[in-house]
Amino acid sequence: MQAHARARRALFVAAIVGLAAIRGEASPDDRARGTAASSGRGPPDAAEPVTDYTLRARLDVDTHVIRGEGTILFRNRSPRDLPELWLHLYLNGFKNQSSVFLRDPIGGFRGTAPVTEWGYVDVKRLVWKRPDGDVDLSRAIDTHAADPTDETDARVALPSPLVAGAEMTLEMAWEARLPQVVERTGHAGSFHFAGQWFPKLARLEPSGTFAHFTFHHLAEFHADFGSYDVTIDVPKTFVVGATGPRLSERLEGERRVVRHAQSSVHDFAWTAWDRFESREDTVDGVKITFLSPPGYDAAVRREVDAMRFAIPHYRARYGRYPYDVLTVVYPPESAREAGGMEYPTLITTGGHWWGPPGVLDLELVTVHEFGHQYFYGLLASNEAEHPFLDEGLNSWAEARALEAWRGQGSLVRLLGLEVSDHAVQTVGRAHVHDARVGQPARAFALGAQYGGLVYGRTATLLETLRRVYGTPAMDAAMLRYATEQRFRHPTPEDFLRVIAASISPEAAATLRLGLFDHGWVDFAVSDIGSHPLRPAAGVFDRDGKRETVERAPDLPGRFGGSVLVTRRGTLSFPVDVELWSEDGTSTRVAWDGKGEATRIPYEGSARLVSVVVDPDHKILADQDFTNNFAGTRRDRLPRLLERLTHAAEQVLLTAAP
Repeated sequence: MQAHARARRALFVAAIVGLAAIRGEASPDDRARGTAASSGRGPPDAAEPVTDYTLRARLDVDTHVIRGEGTILFRNRSPRDLPELWLHLYLNGFKNQSSVFLRDPIGGFRGTAPVTEWGYVDVKRLVWKRPDGDVDLSRAIDTHAADPTDETDARVALPSPLVAGAEMTLEMAWEARLPQVVERTGHAGSFHFAGQWFPKLARLEPSGTFAHFTFHHLAEFHADFGSYDVTIDVPKTFVVGATGPRLSERLEGERRVVRHAQSSVHDFAWTAWDRFESREDTVDGVKITFLSPPGYDAAVRREVDAMRFAIPHYRARYGRYPYDVLTVVYPPESAREAGGMEYPTLITTGGHWWGPPGVLDLELVTVHEFGHQYFYGLLASNEAEHPFLDEGLNSWAEARALEAWRGQGSLVRLLGLEVSDHAVQTVGRAHVHDARVGQPARAFALGAQYGGLVYGRTATLLETLRRVYGTPAMDAAMLRYATEQRFRHPTPEDFLRVIAASISPEAAATLRLGLFDHGWVDFAVSDIGSHPLRPAAGVFDRDGKRETVERAPDLPGRFGGSVLVTRRGTLSFPVDVELWSEDGTSTRVAWDGKGEATRIPYEGSARLVSVVVDPDHKILADQDFTNNFAGTRRDRLPRLLERLTHAAEQVLLTAAP
């Protein structure tokens, strides 16, 4: 979910060094509750509900405590009777230093600053409302069931199973204290962002088991779809932004009470601050509310421009955004950790609001977080187990969007240099031998591995597929995946199946290697030679006679030679090899890239002077661009590009998260 805004800002500066060369080419009532009317075409606009939350929350801005109460309607849509429930209590990740979140040694990464104010969530009441009498489940909550020192994953034993196909209503009350802002949630002065602020049921898998887990530092969230109807009570001077449309707002003495509701979502978040300034816009039928600190008008204008492009762009490529509203929050400087995050119909941004001109990090974060409304929100894959399905696919979609909007200089256009988002994402190849891309978030030893592989490496592999197999095939695959799997919690196999059907089984097999088997590739020019052609000399047996042919002069204007191109690694892609002659002409030869090497013969009217593997930079997954070029001793072509690319790569590796 994180956009890694700080790391990205460092990457922009480093990228200017030389990576610019990596280039490419419903009813009114339904709408009031946030359910868009179905168009009758394309992906579904509504999910089959599993959990419905009706919640009330009162914020004490002095103690940063949320006192909540409400009900959960839960439907057992699995084929099994359920002897237990599992609750995520995410805020307990900030309760003490024994939590999994705070004891993870992941190295320098977002959210690793010391916790100065603890956060927690205490379940005060949990009752199963039954026709034959209420059952108090409060004493059945085991907060240490998954880990003896962690309290973020709680088991609730049921006195009798919830049978398959049945539903239950849980009545609960809780108290949540927000920590200082730390990676997704918390407070900074009077600014409050409430993410994962309530006891939340784990997702019920089709098998009848719960997808529950302790809150790992690198993991994200996972839940079933349903509806949320939430009433929020704050001081009257505060402005509230929240998931879904606002259904009502009133003042009660010194308090402001607002009600938001949204169906077909799997989470609910909100923010409250007494200094928010608000601006509204409507794009493609979506009402957008922009919340920002005072004086951030220039930043908001950039966000508005980004959303005016992004909403129709994502609709065309991944299906219609099915909600009526979106809230875009720019947190204050004191709450930067709340930036670069997304929840259903609510995103937070961040970046250089002041410039410099031509550096588009705020636009990147805005587009990236909106993209999560699809690759997270509507698809709802398991981010803890398969983070690349969320962050990786979304990073590729982000880069494609920025390229479509801003062209080759989609991130930096400064002093005559253009740097694309795709160029920055190639830094992920630095970690390719460290860990597998397609592994659970908790399996990554360092945040740098997680960021480089899950975000950058996945995006680079997908962009390589697009450039090798063509834009129409790749765009068709992504549209099919995003629409067929909407509201269905897809797995990696679902994604690979679509790649195989829409592009080719070979492309899917290559992608599988790249994601799950440390897959890598390095195309290189290993040898190049050129010489004048002359008639063959020596001893020949012809027509029963032996004949000696003396060495003859060179054939005028005829040259021969060859090039040896090798492929190291486990991945294979079709690749072009371009041969350049001394007279400035060139010839392209296609190699299927399946063997370890290929010898390409040359014959022409001028001497062979240089060769370039992958001249159109299609294979962004190539491990080393600097060995894709070679020349003969007569070659005078400059190698400045290769040297700059190598230097920029080293700088980027230093600046990466």
